[in-house]
Amino acid sequence: MIRAFLFSFLIFSAFSLLAQSKQANQIAPTYQPTLANLQARNQFQSNRFGLFVHWGVSSMLGAGEWVMQNRNIKVKDYVRLKETFYPSQFNAEEWVTAAKNAGMKYIVFITRHHDGFSNWDTKQSDWKITNTPYGKDVLKMLAEECKKQGLQLGLYYSTLDWFREDYPYSTGRTGQGTGRKTGGNYDAYLQFMKAQLTELLTNYGDIMSIWFDGHWDQTNPEGSTDRSSRINWKYEEIYSLIHRLQPQCLIGNNHHLDPLPGEDFQMFEKDLPGQNHTGLSFQKPSDQLPLETCETMNNSWGYNITDHAYKSTRQIIHYLVKAASLNTNLLLNVGPMPNGKIQPENIDTLKQVGAWMEKFGSTIRGTYGNILPAQEWGVITAKDNSHFVHILERHQKPFIFIPLSGKQLTKATLFSNGTPVKFKQVPEGVFLYLDGIVFDTIDTVVQLIWQ
Repeated sequence: MIRAFLFSFLIFSAFSLLAQSKQANQIAPTYQPTLANLQARNQFQSNRFGLFVHWGVSSMLGAGEWVMQNRNIKVKDYVRLKETFYPSQFNAEEWVTAAKNAGMKYIVFITRHHDGFSNWDTKQSDWKITNTPYGKDVLKMLAEECKKQGLQLGLYYSTLDWFREDYPYSTGRTGQGTGRKTGGNYDAYLQFMKAQLTELLTNYGDIMSIWFDGHWDQTNPEGSTDRSSRINWKYEEIYSLIHRLQPQCLIGNNHHLDPLPGEDFQMFEKDLPGQNHTGLSFQKPSDQLPLETCETMNNSWGYNITDHAYKSTRQIIHYLVKAASLNTNLLLNVGPMPNGKIQPENIDTLKQVGAWMEKFGSTIRGTYGNILPAQEWGVITAKDNSHFVHILERHQKPFIFIPLSGKQLTKATLFSNGTPVKFKQVPEGVFLYLDGIVFDTIDTVVQLIWQ
Protein backbone atom coordinates (compact mmCIF):
# COMPACT_ATOMS: atom_id res chain seq x y z
CA MET A 1 0.00 0.00 0.00
CA ILE A 2 2.75 2.47 1.00
CA ARG A 3 4.87 1.54 -2.03
CA ALA A 4 1.89 2.18 -4.27
CA PHE A 5 1.42 5.57 -2.62
CA LEU A 6 5.09 6.49 -3.02
CA PHE A 7 5.09 5.38 -6.66
CA SER A 8 1.98 7.39 -7.42
CA PHE A 9 3.50 10.38 -5.67
CA LEU A 10 6.67 10.07 -7.71
CA ILE A 11 4.71 9.88 -10.95
CA PHE A 12 2.61 12.89 -9.98
CA SER A 13 5.59 15.00 -8.95
CA ALA A 14 8.06 14.00 -11.65
CA PHE A 15 6.42 16.10 -14.35
CA SER A 16 6.77 19.31 -12.36
CA LEU A 17 10.46 18.82 -11.65
CA LEU A 18 12.52 21.81 -10.73
CA ALA A 19 11.79 24.34 -13.45
CA GLN A 20 12.89 26.95 -10.93
CA SER A 21 16.54 25.86 -11.02
CA LYS A 22 19.09 28.66 -10.89
CA GLN A 23 20.99 27.00 -13.71
CA ALA A 24 18.12 25.91 -15.88
CA ASN A 25 19.90 27.41 -18.88
CA GLN A 26 22.33 24.50 -18.70
CA ILE A 27 19.71 21.75 -18.56
CA ALA A 28 16.94 20.64 -20.88
CA PRO A 29 13.85 22.18 -19.18
CA THR A 30 11.44 19.59 -20.58
CA TYR A 31 12.89 16.43 -19.00
CA GLN A 32 10.15 13.91 -18.36
CA PRO A 33 11.30 10.69 -16.66
CA THR A 34 10.14 7.44 -18.19
CA LEU A 35 7.99 4.94 -16.35
CA ALA A 36 11.08 2.75 -15.97
CA ASN A 37 12.91 5.67 -14.37
CA LEU A 38 10.07 6.34 -11.94
CA GLN A 39 10.00 2.68 -10.98
CA ALA A 40 13.77 2.80 -10.46
CA ARG A 41 13.37 5.81 -8.18
CA ASN A 42 10.82 3.92 -6.13
CA GLN A 43 13.16 0.92 -5.83
CA PHE A 44 16.08 3.18 -4.94
CA GLN A 45 14.03 4.83 -2.18
CA SER A 46 13.20 1.41 -0.75
CA ASN A 47 16.81 0.18 -0.78
CA ARG A 48 17.81 2.51 2.06
CA PHE A 49 21.42 1.24 2.40
CA GLY A 50 24.34 1.04 -0.02
CA LEU A 51 28.13 0.72 -0.16
CA PHE A 52 30.33 3.49 -1.57
CA VAL A 53 33.80 2.39 -2.75
CA HIS A 54 36.62 4.94 -3.18
CA TRP A 55 39.60 3.22 -4.76
CA GLY A 56 42.19 3.58 -7.50
CA VAL A 57 45.87 4.44 -7.98
CA SER A 58 45.58 7.14 -5.29
CA SER A 59 45.16 4.32 -2.75
CA MET A 60 48.84 3.47 -3.24
CA LEU A 61 49.94 6.66 -1.47
CA GLY A 62 47.80 5.94 1.60
CA ALA A 63 46.76 9.58 2.07
CA GLY A 64 43.23 9.75 0.71
CA GLU A 65 41.86 10.29 -2.78
CA TRP A 66 42.79 14.02 -2.79
CA VAL A 67 46.52 13.33 -2.44
CA MET A 68 47.35 14.60 -5.94
CA GLN A 69 45.74 17.97 -5.19
CA ASN A 70 46.87 18.19 -1.56
CA ARG A 71 50.54 17.61 -2.43
CA ASN A 72 50.46 19.39 -5.82
CA ILE A 73 51.86 16.26 -7.48
CA LYS A 74 52.68 16.93 -11.09
CA VAL A 75 51.02 14.83 -13.80
CA LYS A 76 54.45 13.69 -15.03
CA ASP A 77 55.17 12.25 -11.56
CA TYR A 78 51.69 11.00 -10.69
CA VAL A 79 51.45 8.99 -13.91
CA ARG A 80 54.21 6.70 -12.61
CA LEU A 81 51.70 5.15 -10.22
CA LYS A 82 50.30 3.35 -13.26
CA GLU A 83 53.54 1.36 -13.56
CA THR A 84 53.29 -0.12 -10.04
CA PHE A 85 49.55 -0.51 -9.35
CA TYR A 86 48.94 -4.21 -8.82
CA PRO A 87 45.90 -5.00 -6.61
CA SER A 88 46.65 -8.70 -6.53
CA GLN A 89 44.09 -9.43 -3.80
CA PHE A 90 41.13 -7.70 -5.41
CA ASN A 91 38.17 -10.05 -5.20
CA ALA A 92 34.82 -8.80 -6.46
CA GLU A 93 33.01 -11.62 -4.67
CA GLU A 94 34.45 -10.50 -1.33
CA TRP A 95 33.38 -6.90 -1.87
CA VAL A 96 29.85 -7.76 -2.95
CA THR A 97 29.42 -10.38 -0.23
CA ALA A 98 30.54 -7.90 2.43
CA ALA A 99 27.96 -5.39 1.19
CA LYS A 100 25.18 -7.94 0.94
CA ASN A 101 25.88 -9.39 4.38
CA ALA A 102 25.76 -5.85 5.81
CA GLY A 103 22.17 -5.56 4.57
CA MET A 104 23.05 -3.27 1.67
CA LYS A 105 21.15 -3.37 -1.60
CA TYR A 106 23.53 -1.52 -3.92
CA ILE A 107 27.13 -0.52 -4.51
CA VAL A 108 28.39 2.76 -5.97
CA PHE A 109 31.90 2.30 -7.37
CA ILE A 110 34.43 4.97 -8.30
CA THR A 111 34.97 4.57 -12.02
CA ARG A 112 36.99 7.78 -12.32
CA HIS A 113 37.90 10.18 -9.50
CA HIS A 114 39.41 13.67 -9.74
CA ASP A 115 42.86 12.30 -10.59
CA GLY A 116 41.30 11.08 -13.87
CA PHE A 117 42.35 7.44 -13.49
CA SER A 118 39.80 5.08 -15.08
CA ASN A 119 39.01 1.86 -13.22
CA TRP A 120 37.80 0.11 -16.37
CA ASP A 121 39.07 -0.75 -19.84
CA THR A 122 38.19 2.57 -21.43
CA LYS A 123 39.15 3.14 -25.05
CA GLN A 124 39.31 6.90 -24.51
CA SER A 125 42.53 7.07 -22.47
CA ASP A 126 45.70 5.13 -21.63
CA TRP A 127 45.43 6.35 -18.02
CA LYS A 128 43.47 3.27 -16.90
CA ILE A 129 43.68 0.13 -14.80
CA THR A 130 44.11 -2.20 -17.77
CA ASN A 131 47.38 -0.41 -18.55
CA THR A 132 48.82 -1.25 -15.12
CA PRO A 133 50.77 -4.46 -14.34
CA TYR A 134 47.47 -5.79 -12.96
CA GLY A 135 45.84 -5.36 -16.36
CA LYS A 136 42.31 -6.49 -15.46
CA ASP A 137 38.99 -4.70 -15.81
CA VAL A 138 37.81 -4.57 -12.18
CA LEU A 139 34.53 -2.91 -13.16
CA LYS A 140 33.62 -5.83 -15.37
CA MET A 141 34.28 -8.28 -12.54
CA LEU A 142 32.34 -6.15 -10.07
CA ALA A 143 29.38 -5.75 -12.42
CA GLU A 144 29.20 -9.50 -13.01
CA GLU A 145 29.37 -10.24 -9.29
CA CYS A 146 26.69 -7.67 -8.42
CA LYS A 147 24.39 -9.28 -10.97
CA LYS A 148 25.19 -12.73 -9.59
CA GLN A 149 24.42 -11.76 -5.99
CA GLY A 150 21.44 -9.52 -6.78
CA LEU A 151 22.88 -6.12 -5.83
CA GLN A 152 22.38 -3.03 -7.96
CA LEU A 153 25.43 -1.17 -9.25
CA GLY A 154 25.85 2.59 -9.45
CA LEU A 155 28.87 4.36 -10.93
CA TYR A 156 30.61 7.43 -9.51
CA TYR A 157 32.06 9.62 -12.26
CA SER A 158 34.09 12.79 -11.71
CA THR A 159 33.39 15.71 -14.04
CA LEU A 160 36.52 17.33 -12.57
CA ASP A 161 39.97 16.22 -13.71
CA TRP A 162 43.40 17.13 -12.30
CA PHE A 163 45.22 15.06 -14.95
CA ARG A 164 43.92 15.90 -18.42
CA GLU A 165 44.99 19.00 -20.35
CA ASP A 166 41.55 19.56 -21.88
CA TYR A 167 39.70 19.95 -18.56
CA PRO A 168 39.14 23.74 -18.07
CA TYR A 169 41.28 23.87 -14.95
CA SER A 170 42.20 27.53 -15.40
CA THR A 171 38.75 28.54 -14.10
CA GLY A 172 38.62 25.80 -11.45
CA ARG A 173 39.19 25.94 -7.71
CA THR A 174 41.50 22.91 -7.68
CA GLY A 175 44.14 21.21 -9.80
CA GLN A 176 46.24 24.33 -10.34
CA GLY A 177 49.47 22.71 -9.14
CA THR A 178 49.69 19.61 -11.35
CA GLY A 179 51.81 21.14 -14.08
CA ARG A 180 49.37 21.63 -16.96
CA LYS A 181 49.99 24.35 -19.51
CA THR A 182 47.20 24.74 -22.09
CA GLY A 183 44.34 26.07 -19.95
CA GLY A 184 41.79 23.51 -21.11
CA ASN A 185 39.29 22.93 -23.90
CA TYR A 186 35.84 22.05 -22.62
CA ASP A 187 34.40 21.09 -26.00
CA ALA A 188 37.05 18.36 -26.32
CA TYR A 189 36.65 17.36 -22.67
CA LEU A 190 32.87 17.09 -23.03
CA GLN A 191 33.25 14.71 -25.96
CA PHE A 192 35.69 12.64 -23.91
CA MET A 193 33.23 12.38 -21.01
CA LYS A 194 30.35 11.48 -23.28
CA ALA A 195 32.43 8.74 -24.93
CA GLN A 196 33.39 7.31 -21.53
CA LEU A 197 29.82 7.43 -20.24
CA THR A 198 28.68 5.64 -23.38
CA GLU A 199 31.17 2.85 -22.64
CA LEU A 200 30.00 2.58 -19.03
CA LEU A 201 26.34 2.43 -19.99
CA THR A 202 26.86 0.05 -22.91
CA ASN A 203 29.39 -2.55 -21.78
CA TYR A 204 28.57 -3.26 -18.12
CA GLY A 205 24.92 -4.25 -17.98
CA ASP A 206 22.15 -2.42 -16.16
CA ILE A 207 23.46 0.54 -14.20
CA MET A 208 21.39 1.80 -11.28
CA SER A 209 22.82 5.32 -11.22
CA ILE A 210 25.47 7.74 -12.37
CA TRP A 211 26.84 9.62 -9.35
CA PHE A 212 28.48 12.82 -10.63
CA ASP A 213 30.96 14.87 -8.62
CA GLY A 214 33.12 17.90 -9.34
CA HIS A 215 30.68 20.64 -10.43
CA TRP A 216 31.66 22.72 -7.38
CA ASP A 217 35.19 23.11 -8.81
CA GLN A 218 33.78 25.72 -11.19
CA THR A 219 31.74 27.67 -8.60
CA ASN A 220 32.37 29.92 -5.66
CA PRO A 221 32.64 28.08 -2.31
CA GLU A 222 29.53 26.59 -0.73
CA GLY A 223 27.59 29.23 1.20
CA SER A 224 28.41 31.99 -1.28
CA THR A 225 25.54 34.09 -2.59
CA ASP A 226 26.57 33.34 -6.16
CA ARG A 227 27.08 29.63 -6.85
CA SER A 228 26.69 29.87 -10.62
CA SER A 229 29.15 27.87 -12.68
CA ARG A 230 32.02 29.53 -14.50
CA ILE A 231 31.58 27.11 -17.40
CA ASN A 232 28.54 25.74 -19.17
CA TRP A 233 28.76 22.02 -18.39
CA LYS A 234 26.14 21.31 -21.07
CA TYR A 235 24.35 18.87 -18.80
CA GLU A 236 21.46 18.75 -21.27
CA GLU A 237 23.78 16.76 -23.54
CA ILE A 238 25.23 14.58 -20.78
CA TYR A 239 21.95 13.82 -19.04
CA SER A 240 20.00 13.14 -22.22
CA LEU A 241 22.74 10.76 -23.37
CA ILE A 242 22.47 8.77 -20.14
CA HIS A 243 18.68 8.62 -20.23
CA ARG A 244 18.75 7.60 -23.88
CA LEU A 245 21.23 4.76 -23.29
CA GLN A 246 19.56 3.50 -20.10
CA PRO A 247 16.24 5.29 -19.38
CA GLN A 248 15.97 3.73 -15.92
CA CYS A 249 19.42 4.92 -14.86
CA LEU A 250 19.17 7.51 -12.10
CA ILE A 251 21.26 10.67 -12.32
CA GLY A 252 22.55 12.45 -9.23
CA ASN A 253 25.07 15.26 -9.02
CA ASN A 254 27.07 16.21 -5.92
CA HIS A 255 27.04 19.90 -6.81
CA HIS A 256 25.82 21.00 -3.34
CA LEU A 257 22.95 22.87 -4.99
CA ASP A 258 19.21 22.33 -5.31
CA PRO A 259 18.52 19.59 -7.89
CA LEU A 260 18.78 20.57 -11.53
CA PRO A 261 16.26 19.43 -14.18
CA GLY A 262 17.27 16.06 -15.53
CA GLU A 263 18.40 14.72 -12.16
CA ASP A 264 16.60 11.78 -10.58
CA PHE A 265 17.77 11.87 -6.96
CA GLN A 266 19.28 14.40 -4.59
CA MET A 267 22.41 13.74 -2.56
CA PHE A 268 23.95 15.18 0.57
CA GLU A 269 27.60 14.83 1.55
CA LYS A 270 28.29 13.86 5.19
CA ASP A 271 25.05 15.50 6.32
CA LEU A 272 21.49 14.39 6.80
CA PRO A 273 18.93 16.43 4.85
CA GLY A 274 18.27 19.67 6.67
CA GLN A 275 21.63 19.60 8.46
CA ASN A 276 24.79 21.46 7.54
CA HIS A 277 27.58 20.35 9.85
CA THR A 278 30.06 20.21 6.96
CA GLY A 279 29.44 23.62 5.43
CA LEU A 280 28.52 21.88 2.16
CA SER A 281 24.79 21.35 2.56
CA PHE A 282 23.03 24.67 2.05
CA GLN A 283 20.55 23.10 -0.38
CA LYS A 284 16.96 22.48 0.59
CA PRO A 285 15.89 18.81 0.68
CA SER A 286 13.70 17.98 -2.29
CA ASP A 287 10.14 16.87 -1.64
CA GLN A 288 9.94 15.40 -5.15
CA LEU A 289 13.07 13.23 -5.56
CA PRO A 290 14.54 10.31 -3.64
CA LEU A 291 17.26 11.39 -1.21
CA GLU A 292 20.65 9.95 -0.31
CA THR A 293 23.41 10.92 2.11
CA CYS A 294 26.95 9.58 1.93
CA GLU A 295 29.24 9.12 4.90
CA THR A 296 32.68 7.72 5.70
CA MET A 297 33.60 4.98 8.19
CA ASN A 298 36.51 7.05 9.48
CA ASN A 299 37.29 10.61 8.30
CA SER A 300 38.55 9.65 4.83
CA TRP A 301 36.97 8.55 1.57
CA GLY A 302 40.00 6.95 -0.05
CA TYR A 303 42.49 4.74 1.78
CA ASN A 304 44.30 6.72 4.48
CA ILE A 305 46.88 4.70 6.36
CA THR A 306 46.98 7.08 9.37
CA ASP A 307 43.23 7.66 9.79
CA HIS A 308 42.08 5.48 12.69
CA ALA A 309 39.03 7.55 13.67
CA TYR A 310 36.63 4.71 12.94
CA LYS A 311 32.97 5.23 13.69
CA SER A 312 31.42 2.65 15.99
CA THR A 313 28.76 0.21 14.88
CA ARG A 314 26.33 2.10 17.08
CA GLN A 315 27.13 5.41 15.38
CA ILE A 316 26.63 3.95 11.93
CA ILE A 317 23.34 2.26 12.79
CA HIS A 318 22.06 5.47 14.36
CA TYR A 319 23.02 7.37 11.20
CA LEU A 320 21.24 4.77 9.07
CA VAL A 321 18.08 4.88 11.19
CA LYS A 322 18.01 8.68 11.30
CA ALA A 323 18.45 8.78 7.52
CA ALA A 324 15.52 6.40 7.05
CA SER A 325 13.38 8.57 9.32
CA LEU A 326 14.01 11.39 6.83
CA ASN A 327 13.13 9.23 3.79
CA THR A 328 16.83 9.08 2.93
CA ASN A 329 19.27 6.36 1.90
CA LEU A 330 22.67 5.96 3.54
CA LEU A 331 25.60 5.34 1.20
CA LEU A 332 28.36 4.16 3.55
CA ASN A 333 31.91 4.39 2.26
CA VAL A 334 34.93 2.09 2.35
CA GLY A 335 38.38 2.92 0.98
CA PRO A 336 40.04 -0.40 0.10
CA MET A 337 43.78 -0.80 0.42
CA PRO A 338 46.11 -0.75 -2.63
CA ASN A 339 46.10 -4.55 -2.73
CA GLY A 340 42.34 -4.52 -3.32
CA LYS A 341 41.29 -5.70 0.13
CA ILE A 342 38.77 -3.79 2.22
CA GLN A 343 40.35 -2.86 5.55
CA PRO A 344 39.66 -5.47 8.24
CA GLU A 345 38.33 -2.76 10.58
CA ASN A 346 35.69 -1.92 7.98
CA ILE A 347 34.83 -5.57 7.39
CA ASP A 348 34.32 -6.13 11.12
CA THR A 349 31.99 -3.15 11.38
CA LEU A 350 30.03 -4.18 8.29
CA LYS A 351 29.51 -7.63 9.82
CA GLN A 352 28.17 -6.09 13.03
CA VAL A 353 25.88 -3.74 11.12
CA GLY A 354 24.73 -6.76 9.10
CA ALA A 355 23.84 -8.67 12.25
CA TRP A 356 21.65 -5.74 13.33
CA MET A 357 20.12 -5.45 9.85
CA GLU A 358 19.26 -9.14 9.83
CA LYS A 359 17.05 -8.56 12.89
CA PHE A 360 15.83 -5.01 12.33
CA GLY A 361 16.33 -4.27 8.63
CA SER A 362 12.60 -4.40 7.91
CA THR A 363 12.11 -1.41 10.23
CA ILE A 364 14.07 0.81 7.82
CA ARG A 365 14.11 -0.87 4.39
CA GLY A 366 10.96 -0.21 2.39
CA THR A 367 9.73 2.23 5.02
CA TYR A 368 8.83 5.87 4.72
CA GLY A 369 9.79 8.73 7.00
CA ASN A 370 9.16 12.41 7.73
CA ILE A 371 6.51 11.36 10.23
CA LEU A 372 7.84 13.28 13.21
CA PRO A 373 10.92 15.47 13.70
CA ALA A 374 13.76 13.80 15.57
CA GLN A 375 13.05 13.68 19.31
CA GLU A 376 15.51 13.60 22.20
CA TRP A 377 14.86 9.87 22.47
CA GLY A 378 14.99 8.95 18.76
CA VAL A 379 13.02 8.80 15.51
CA ILE A 380 10.14 7.02 13.75
CA THR A 381 9.80 5.07 10.50
CA ALA A 382 6.65 3.50 9.06
CA LYS A 383 5.44 0.75 6.75
CA ASP A 384 1.92 -0.43 5.90
CA ASN A 385 -0.12 -0.28 9.13
CA SER A 386 2.89 -0.06 11.46
CA HIS A 387 5.07 2.64 12.94
CA PHE A 388 8.51 1.75 14.25
CA VAL A 389 9.60 3.83 17.21
CA HIS A 390 13.42 3.78 17.33
CA ILE A 391 14.53 4.66 20.86
CA LEU A 392 18.17 5.56 20.28
CA GLU A 393 18.86 7.23 23.63
CA ARG A 394 17.72 6.16 27.08
CA HIS A 395 14.78 8.31 28.07
CA GLN A 396 14.75 9.88 31.53
CA LYS A 397 10.99 9.93 31.79
CA PRO A 398 9.04 6.70 32.34
CA PHE A 399 7.05 7.31 29.16
CA ILE A 400 7.29 8.64 25.60
CA PHE A 401 4.53 10.73 24.09
CA ILE A 402 4.03 10.36 20.34
CA PRO A 403 1.69 12.92 18.74
CA LEU A 404 0.13 10.57 16.21
CA SER A 405 -3.63 10.39 15.94
CA GLY A 406 -6.45 9.55 13.56
CA LYS A 407 -6.40 5.75 13.82
CA GLN A 408 -6.98 3.22 16.57
CA LEU A 409 -3.78 1.75 18.03
CA THR A 410 -4.33 -1.97 18.55
CA LYS A 411 -0.93 -3.18 19.74
CA ALA A 412 2.51 -2.00 20.87
CA THR A 413 5.33 -4.52 21.18
CA LEU A 414 9.09 -4.72 21.28
CA PHE A 415 10.06 -5.54 17.72
CA SER A 416 12.92 -7.78 18.86
CA ASN A 417 10.85 -10.32 20.79
CA GLY A 418 7.17 -9.34 20.72
CA THR A 419 7.02 -8.33 24.38
CA PRO A 420 3.93 -6.12 24.91
CA VAL A 421 4.57 -2.46 25.67
CA LYS A 422 1.98 -0.62 27.77
CA PHE A 423 0.34 2.32 26.03
CA LYS A 424 -2.46 4.81 26.39
CA GLN A 425 -4.11 6.46 23.42
CA VAL A 426 -5.61 9.92 23.82
CA PRO A 427 -7.00 12.27 21.15
CA GLU A 428 -3.64 14.07 20.94
CA GLY A 429 -1.54 10.94 20.49
CA VAL A 430 -0.08 7.93 22.28
CA PHE A 431 1.77 7.47 25.57
CA LEU A 432 4.24 4.58 25.57
CA TYR A 433 5.22 3.44 29.06
CA LEU A 434 8.84 2.30 29.34
CA ASP A 435 8.89 0.83 32.83
CA GLY A 436 10.00 -2.81 32.74
CA ILE A 437 11.42 -2.58 29.19
CA VAL A 438 14.82 -4.16 28.61
CA PHE A 439 16.60 -1.61 26.43
CA ASP A 440 18.78 -2.60 23.51
CA THR A 441 22.32 -1.19 23.60
CA ILE A 442 21.94 0.27 20.10
CA ASP A 443 18.28 0.79 19.19
CA THR A 444 15.20 -0.27 21.11
CA VAL A 445 12.45 -0.62 18.51
CA VAL A 446 8.79 -0.52 19.49
CA GLN A 447 6.32 -1.51 16.81
CA LEU A 448 2.95 0.23 16.83
CA ILE A 449 0.22 -1.56 14.91
CA TRP A 450 -2.81 0.44 13.88
CA GLN A 451 -6.28 -0.73 12.95
